[in-house]
Amino acid sequence: MNPKGSNPHVIALARDGDHRFSKCSAPQLRLIAGHGVEGDAHCGITVKHRSRVAADPTQPNLRQVHLIHAELFTELAAKGFAVSVGKLGENITTQGIDLLALPRGTVLLIGEKVELEVTGLRNPCGQIERFQPGLLAAVLDRGPSGEVIRKAGIMAVVRKGGVVRCGDAIGVELPALPHLPLERV
Repeated sequence: MNPKGSNPHVIALARDGDHRFSKCSAPQLRLIAGHGVEGDAHCGITVKHRSRVAADPTQPNLRQVHLIHAELFTELAAKGFAVSVGKLGENITTQGIDLLALPRGTVLLIGEKVELEVTGLRNPCGQIERFQPGLLAAVLDRGPSGEVIRKAGIMAVVRKGGVVRCGDAIGVELPALPHLPLERV
């Protein structure tokens, strides 16, 4: 899951108390168990994403924390897109960990205390296209069998809260076998 010799860590943090596409950089985030990022519009036990609230506001919030790997920004830059941290709505930007290859139920250990349980893939929407034309296609790919590959990050819930800071190390605890692949949540 991690390239040999990598040192998985947090490189940037962001949050926004309003429902906007991009989030503002923050020096640290306080994560609340069972809720998400304190002060973020998506913090809560039940769904906060507008489309999901409209469908069923009682659904559990499986999208409390959004993580993106910084390596995606490099890939997008090679395709001519200028995307920086927080601009795709992520809370935590990582480096040195293949987030998309993690199985569902993986626990990410961040810093000294925080535990995030990976719930699935972020399903990129039309807001990405409005942010930069062509970007939606750039964060979607096709696998060898024609399946859609979503590259816009992963979603997680907070199992154990605490403060996350830039530079915090990230540990990985895989779930018991069999490992289930990530699906959109």
